[in-house]
Amino acid sequence: TEGGERRDGTAGHPTAGSARPPAGDPPAGAATGGVLAGLPPGVHRLTVTVPDGRTARAHLIVAPDRLPAPAVRSHGLLVQLYSLLSRRSWGMGDLGDLGELAAWAGRALGSGFVQVNPLHAAVPGAPTDPSPYRPSSRRFPDPVHLRIEDVPEFAYVADPGRARTLRERAGRLRESVLENGALIDRDAVWALKREALELLREVPLGPGRRAAYCDYLAEQGTALEDHATWCALAEVHGPDWHRWPEGLRDPRSAATDRARTELMDRVDFHSRLAWLTDTQLRAAQHTAREAGMPVGIIHDLAVGVHPRGADSWAQQEYFATGMSVGAPPDAFNARGQDWGLPPWRPDRLAASGYAPFRDLLRGLFRYAGALRIDHVMGLFRLWWVPEGHPPTEGTYVHYDAEAMLAVLVLEASRAGAVVIGEDLGTVEPGVREALRARGVLGTSVLWFERDWEGDGRPLAPERWRSDCLATATTHDLPSTAARLTGEHVELRDRLGLLTRPLERERAEASADTAEWLEVLARLGLLPGSPGDTGAPSEEAGIQAVHRFLLRTPARLTGVWLPDAVGDRRPQNLPGTWDQYPNWRLPVADAAGRPVTLEELAASPRLHALFDVVRAHSEG
Repeated sequence: TEGGERRDGTAGHPTAGSARPPAGDPPAGAATGGVLAGLPPGVHRLTVTVPDGRTARAHLIVAPDRLPAPAVRSHGLLVQLYSLLSRRSWGMGDLGDLGELAAWAGRALGSGFVQVNPLHAAVPGAPTDPSPYRPSSRRFPDPVHLRIEDVPEFAYVADPGRARTLRERAGRLRESVLENGALIDRDAVWALKREALELLREVPLGPGRRAAYCDYLAEQGTALEDHATWCALAEVHGPDWHRWPEGLRDPRSAATDRARTELMDRVDFHSRLAWLTDTQLRAAQHTAREAGMPVGIIHDLAVGVHPRGADSWAQQEYFATGMSVGAPPDAFNARGQDWGLPPWRPDRLAASGYAPFRDLLRGLFRYAGALRIDHVMGLFRLWWVPEGHPPTEGTYVHYDAEAMLAVLVLEASRAGAVVIGEDLGTVEPGVREALRARGVLGTSVLWFERDWEGDGRPLAPERWRSDCLATATTHDLPSTAARLTGEHVELRDRLGLLTRPLERERAEASADTAEWLEVLARLGLLPGSPGDTGAPSEEAGIQAVHRFLLRTPARLTGVWLPDAVGDRRPQNLPGTWDQYPNWRLPVADAAGRPVTLEELAASPRLHALFDVVRAHSEG
């Protein structure tokens, strides 16, 4: 079991696969006769020896049948953490803000969870790619999210004047965003925090803290050493490991061993940053549960990693060289998409007993009450695009979905965590059914929930699936206020993104919204009588949308935090790069004025919405 070995003299052919103890038949080709009965959950190595002495091995993943459903139905908040600034932030939202939000939402709003964007480590360098979905590493978090003042050693820095200066500079950076209309500048935030962390490192750890750090180093082992080594080498040779001296491109080479020794001080620095961030992430989850949240913090797992980052260097044997993940042509994008993310090789994953996937999940579940998996269809197949070719010349490559799901269920069940799959868009037949059978929740967004197999009308609330997270929008979609007012169409027109005449786009969007408003009115979810022809206020429309969501049987209902204060702007506008400030906007009110965490907590508009949410949740 997981590093151990089980031997069996039964003749046959070994097979890598998964099993669900104790009921059910073993995988085809596996040894029979009760050999697999009673195996505990885990990843086992099966060794088969035939009479002539030949031996073969395979991995066997033993996982529960399914994950249990969330114990209770609950509502919660969805937010991009960087966008949530408090009066204590250093220019972007941080883990201190996350803890405050969770404590307040759990106690004051009765929320069951807070879902955030991926907090994976980013590729360093200016300008840093602001997208949280193209990380350097998915295995380790980004220290840019640290609340510096919450690091115990901050109180004991040898130069308090320098620390005070850093906090003053951070205050100016924060005010530039909150008061002067500046965009969130991740690079400027990191420059300040890095300087502070270098200062903190001069403070010796106390005995208890030292012991905790040593435990973390031992738990994370080679994976952390690789990550910290990559960070140290990137400081010397730049963030693109393909351009490093040839010997350093191999994490297992003698040259890399020598460099690791020479850079031991920097390797320790980056290892400590990973530990500090992990500590604050676990503290945020603890705070959420203490506040009464049955789920707590929902973290987001990006679909892949940056081709020049730490994971692609340290785990390069598991990535397909010269390939990128994307999407085939569809009705919305005739050219297809290339996301620039190298895919995992399914054959190498299977040969390792899915070790990279297991380790990734285990690391995230250290501090996640639930995990959202971006593009969960990637557990089944991914669109591979050869380097130098357009997405139209890609092809689907399939993964062993049974094995991938078994690993997912195994690790989530060990952590007692919920799993949510982002299954929007084109979904292969059978995928949603397979996910539901294993207890993985789906994602349902109101505007897309129509009777596509019938008349195409909005789907009645009682016909929604229960095993899902139901929301009005996501980080890639217009805010609810923008959709209700049609401002999302005007924005795309101003940026030159429309492929059809503006009037046609306006008419189609207006008709779609009007159809949903008619449904809301007919169900008595909008103020006034069902026959009232007057257009509702945008705030009343947002409240009605959430009344509808809470009428569905969805186990989890998410409120996009910017919706609670009438924010018009999307956090990300697909199809844009420098035309729109993706991933750099603070939460703002209907007039575009940034709203702090403290102001959110006191917002009459937010509390009016959550009065509606609580009333329908309790009802």
